[in-house]
Amino acid sequence: MNSIEQLSGQQPQLAALRPFAGANAATPYLADPVQKRERKLLGSIEEAIERTGLQDGMTISFHHHFREGDLVINRVVDTLARMGFKNLTLASSSLLSCNAPLIEHIKNGVITQIYTSGMRGKLADAISHGLMEKPVQIHSHGGRVHLLQSGEIKIDVAFLGVPCCDVFGNANGSHGKSRCGSLGYAKVDAQFARQVVLLTDEIVGFPNVPVSISQDRVDYIVKVDEVGDPSRISVGAARVTSNPRELMIARFAADVIEHSGYFKTGFSLQTGSGAASTAATRFLEDRMVRQGITASYALGGITGSIVDLHKKGLIETLVDTQSFDNVAAQSLAESPRHLEVSTNEYANPSSKGTYCDLVDVVILSALEIDTDFNVNVITGSDGVMRGASGGHCDVATAANLTIVVAPLIRSRIPTVVRHVTTVVTPGESIDVLVTDHGIAVNPGRPEVAERLRAAGLPVMSIEALYQRAVGLTGEPQAIEFTERIVGVIRYRDGSVIDVVRQVRE
Repeated sequence: MNSIEQLSGQQPQLAALRPFAGANAATPYLADPVQKRERKLLGSIEEAIERTGLQDGMTISFHHHFREGDLVINRVVDTLARMGFKNLTLASSSLLSCNAPLIEHIKNGVITQIYTSGMRGKLADAISHGLMEKPVQIHSHGGRVHLLQSGEIKIDVAFLGVPCCDVFGNANGSHGKSRCGSLGYAKVDAQFARQVVLLTDEIVGFPNVPVSISQDRVDYIVKVDEVGDPSRISVGAARVTSNPRELMIARFAADVIEHSGYFKTGFSLQTGSGAASTAATRFLEDRMVRQGITASYALGGITGSIVDLHKKGLIETLVDTQSFDNVAAQSLAESPRHLEVSTNEYANPSSKGTYCDLVDVVILSALEIDTDFNVNVITGSDGVMRGASGGHCDVATAANLTIVVAPLIRSRIPTVVRHVTTVVTPGESIDVLVTDHGIAVNPGRPEVAERLRAAGLPVMSIEALYQRAVGLTGEPQAIEFTERIVGVIRYRDGSVIDVVRQVRE
């Protein structure tokens, strides 16, 4: 047999080829049955970090499926700090109040740049008052995938907490003692990261099914005591409400859906994470039963109330990028018509097809909405960041009917204002505002306004709602900011729609 060296002498184009060196030259672990099976299992987070080759200045990522119950982000960054890492970019799908310990790591230079869909609590307050040299980049859920695809965000190592996986890394969130439901955010990180480390508190038999994150995406696995507390998922923005005012707004929202012209068999819907928007689901049931209407699918963060309609046959399919409670997580494990999708499939404008593109009706919340229907879901009345872009602008622009629900006044502060503090979703994407004092319809949707008036609903102009709010509270004092930018609001296509400036002390 002619050797490759002999042939390359005759044909120079073969010179770069490598001669055969043995069956397992490239896969030496196959010679050891134990190593073959357990080569991804490591003894500690430190060992995993060393194996990945992570260096100063690189980018790490996390997901937030456990929301306020997350136990991975702080632990990993604590470890990185002890190991002496500096100048890291943190690209988490979102950050919450539980991530306040990151403040010290920012002060110490471990984290110097952040990409996230939002932030809350002490961390958000500190950044709003100038904690970081570089402004935080705030993106939507779909926009995050767009930034990954465009190469602006390059994840070097993704640290993904999963409730269970096998020895090769086949993982899901629908089973295990720390069950969190859909891993829609984590699926994207596993796809784009150069290296993927799974942290889990339960290693199960191989192969683990169903597979949310596949073994061919996973480099290393570390078993830890706990990855998260699932009981803390449905708190804060994802809480269930019993507040009479929020329930009244929810009823109005259900009325709007019923008479909008889109309430017919086969319609699709999404409800946001706000208390009133999730509560609106409860009030749809009677209307659907009474009129014999069923929905084709419900999208987004799936709640127990949405699952209840699914079990009763009123919603055919659930499309889940984030499970907001244990009922949703259990449904994902049990129902063949409860689908887990990545945020790429959910809402990425660069995707070849997203579920949000075919949504008929979406209900979303707001911290502020102005007389041009622009919506702010990031900054509070004090100018401090305390919310998340989430999928707000993604679904608002895609849905056939976008409804925003909000009280007219919160703690003596108007929600309807002349100009929002921070534009996250442009007014051209908003069709209806539902408050406890009345309903405003975007002038660009006169046919919707006509249908709602015909149904006897309290439709008024958004200017009238603004005047009512100011009449009750007085004109709010303007927030004082410095010129320094602490946050950049990225629209779903990557463009800059607004900025957040540092609150003046």
